[in-house]
Amino acid sequence: MRSDIVTKGIKSATHRALFNALGLTKEEVERPLIGIVNSQNDIVPGHMNLDKIVDAVKLGVAMAGGTPLVFPAIAVCDGLAMGHQGMKYSLVTRDLIADSTEAMAMAHAFDALVMVPNCDKNVPGLLMAAARLNIPTIFVSGGPMLAGRVDGEKVSFSSISEAVGAFNAGKITEDKLEEFENKTCPTCGSCSGMYTANSMNCLTEVLGMGLQGNGTIPAVYSDRIKLAKHAGMKIMELLKKDIKPRDIMTEDAFHNALTMDMALGCSTNSMLHLPAIAHECGITLNVDIANEISEKTPNLCHLAPAGHNYVEELNEAGGIYAVMAEINKLGLLKTDLITCTGKTVAENITGCVNKNTEVIRPVENPYSKTGGIAVLKGNLAPDSCVVKRSAVAPEMLKHEGPARVFDCEEDAMQAINGGQIVDGDVVVIRYEGPKGGPGMREMLNPTSAIMGRGLGSTVALITDGRFSGATRGAAIGHVSPEAAVGGNIALINEGDIIQIDIMANTINFNVSNDELQRRRTNWKPRQPKITTGYLSRYAALVTSGNRGAVLEIPKVEQ
Repeated sequence: MRSDIVTKGIKSATHRALFNALGLTKEEVERPLIGIVNSQNDIVPGHMNLDKIVDAVKLGVAMAGGTPLVFPAIAVCDGLAMGHQGMKYSLVTRDLIADSTEAMAMAHAFDALVMVPNCDKNVPGLLMAAARLNIPTIFVSGGPMLAGRVDGEKVSFSSISEAVGAFNAGKITEDKLEEFENKTCPTCGSCSGMYTANSMNCLTEVLGMGLQGNGTIPAVYSDRIKLAKHAGMKIMELLKKDIKPRDIMTEDAFHNALTMDMALGCSTNSMLHLPAIAHECGITLNVDIANEISEKTPNLCHLAPAGHNYVEELNEAGGIYAVMAEINKLGLLKTDLITCTGKTVAENITGCVNKNTEVIRPVENPYSKTGGIAVLKGNLAPDSCVVKRSAVAPEMLKHEGPARVFDCEEDAMQAINGGQIVDGDVVVIRYEGPKGGPGMREMLNPTSAIMGRGLGSTVALITDGRFSGATRGAAIGHVSPEAAVGGNIALINEGDIIQIDIMANTINFNVSNDELQRRRTNWKPRQPKITTGYLSRYAALVTSGNRGAVLEIPKVEQ
């Protein structure tokens, strides 16, 4: 056991003295030490219930013969950070979470870990830590929020975001806006659609790092507590069998995750997080393969904001295993891979039935024959950019229009709310990438404002920043290279004609190579927006969006 170094022999008497100070008995110290990473806090709605999940995990660990010891991880609520400087601190927490978990696990010689995350950057940050540490680890999330109801219709967080845009456009009253405000988010949990948090919790299940139901059992259901107890018991089995994260998260497992990403219609943020997690596993996951996978993977689910179903309904329809079983009818999954259940993918999904063909379409009748996410390339994004194709109106899959160029989110919002954006426009928001932001802010407010003003089927938005999973419409993000490093997005002028063809995976602006070169000669780098603290260090080390915005130490020239 790794913990032998602090629990066994004369040399560990000093360590045992400190365990005594914790009130641990001799019997507890002699058992495997299981670290439980608790992401609970009182500011994130998806995390307010994690104390109950952690208590259940502790009980499960103890029942199975381990000693549970809890330590914390931070988490930022993207919704509360949205639309102001706080959003610069969202994506960057992914690395803080991974680093601090590594430090705690290594410093205290835990034998195994149970990760208890829920929201957007918390899940990938802990998956990155699990891959880096490579000791037996299992995940159990806090679960999704239930959908709200307004006028008898189910609603979610994207509904209130779009209601703000509708109010600003004079389409709804202040009383109706307040009704959305009060009814959109009725319970604790990660926001109820297939947004980033639920996307990553579902993909954790696909990767094999979470038990069945990890991504879909609602936060307020008692089954979530049972799941946590089972996760606590299961970690002891993984420890006994010495099944580690990198045994589970293989290259084939990431291909399964990308396949299911396409089938489920997950958030575009998965195109940042999966490569970053793979990077910690020593695997290069090039987002270019997403189109190849998408070409043969049908989109079976249209969960909010792409459609009118919610994660609670996906859970009732059979959950992630049911979608996997459906997709595997086409032979698209690698099923001989080991998972945290101690069984293979094939064993896990055997007998799993699709209980609602409206929520999970059969492969014979998909929403589309291709997957939910598309990677585009062209002179606007030579390396790549990403769009959630399943949430784009059919008439916007191919679009041409004049560029309306803004060098920050705030300027774009002022123009949208001021009625300066009209049918046919292509809004470009740049200098919001990983380095330029810094921190690659989400652009939910601009996209929601566009939708709320009734422009969702006529206006596109392009950014080197990223989008919330709550975003819908022709919203194209992760433009790489970003503007801050001289990417071509920095060279677009107001009025340039932009051509988008999502089905052909292309994105260009109608400027000759000679003119592009002239503009490049005249372009000058911007001064960094932030020069102190964590964000300045992050900006110095972060790579581009198409590489997952991972941190890299610059190579020193020999």
